[in-house]
Amino acid sequence: MRKLVIGLSLPLSGQYAATGLQIEAALRLFANDTNAAGGVTVAGERRDLEFEYRDDASRRDRAREIYRWLCFERRAALIFGPYSTALTRVAATVADAAGMLLVNHGGAGDDLYDDLNRSGRRPANHRHMIVGVLSSASDYMTGFVSLLATLKFWRKRLAIVAAKTPFARAVAEGAERESKRRRIWLHGVRLRLKYSTHFDPDHTPDALTRALHRNRINAVVSAGRYEHDLAIMRLCAAHVPNLPVLACVAAGVARFGADLAEDAEGIVGPSQWEPDAEIIPQLGPSSREFIHRMRALGAPECDYPAAQAYAAGLVTLAALRAAGSLDHSNLRSAFSGLRMTTLFGDFAIDPVSGRQVGHKMLLVQWHRGRKVLIDAEPDPDEGAIEFPSGWRLVLASMRYFRLSRRDRSQDSRDVNDAQFSDDPDEIDDDEKH
Repeated sequence: MRKLVIGLSLPLSGQYAATGLQIEAALRLFANDTNAAGGVTVAGERRDLEFEYRDDASRRDRAREIYRWLCFERRAALIFGPYSTALTRVAATVADAAGMLLVNHGGAGDDLYDDLNRSGRRPANHRHMIVGVLSSASDYMTGFVSLLATLKFWRKRLAIVAAKTPFARAVAEGAERESKRRRIWLHGVRLRLKYSTHFDPDHTPDALTRALHRNRINAVVSAGRYEHDLAIMRLCAAHVPNLPVLACVAAGVARFGADLAEDAEGIVGPSQWEPDAEIIPQLGPSSREFIHRMRALGAPECDYPAAQAYAAGLVTLAALRAAGSLDHSNLRSAFSGLRMTTLFGDFAIDPVSGRQVGHKMLLVQWHRGRKVLIDAEPDPDEGAIEFPSGWRLVLASMRYFRLSRRDRSQDSRDVNDAQFSDDPDEIDDDEKH
């Protein structure tokens, strides 16, 4: 029997290895499930599904080499992307040059989806053959900013600390745009500090803590790689007293609680998927069934990258059925017409850019060593949000009272937020404007 081969690279070694092993297990489960159900039928021919992958070692040069082989030499029937925005950017460029569709389950960067320019022509680097399964980076922290607006103190002075990567910039820009929406602004949210850094343990701690103190920050968002977020959260917990509202991208990952221990308490993070989310799939298993079968397979921790990969398989088979062939242009059109729900949530893409527009980000908060789903816009009449909980709120209560007494005429200073660098000599704050 002929096989339908889907090619990709996986980070089975290097900095993303833990995630790569999860994705490998999810794809193995998906192939087993598909073949047990009769395989894939294309143009009237039944085929077994097979994933063919090589280790990219979490490196862009290695990913580029693998995707050139998959697209131009191996000529795999279909292409899935790698994990991380940086590696997906490389894979998308190669796939686009080969005229092949790339199903993106692992890269959240907004720059992966170039829109048409004003002339209506595609920019030279427009990757119109990419299809996104996961929400884009600019959506990651919008729910947190909405949550911040509901908190029961008036003055919310927000700092955004972002690594110097396209992914982190996109997360930060999305949070900044949300904080400037009129409804959010009217609820007292002010972006007071933007800090962009490659975390340097010799200079960043002192420079950042001085800026946080000068701007009297009481809410911090961190966006970067896992290690960057962990360092920023540890710094805030250890050196900035009475800083009650903390959020970072890394808080959506299961190992965050173990790595940060008691300092993880109350920290909020975005998540593409959580097994406790109330999702009724139209296609494929439920989240709980998926987790149970992953564990039976001997899989490691099951975070959202695994669910993303399995969902990528489900929507790809749906697109294949709709297209009726392996022609990549037909498949791209078929993806544009899909409206469906899997264990990962809703799926729908922008027909021009391929960006995911149906999926909704979730918010989690750490309580007693575990992630708990929280509502980004709780009903204030229900008293559901007294955030943050526990000792953070108690310790900060007097400070909240003092902040709320300030003259509102000072708000004009809040709009003049500045761009900071990781050089302590270049640190500025809005009180100097």
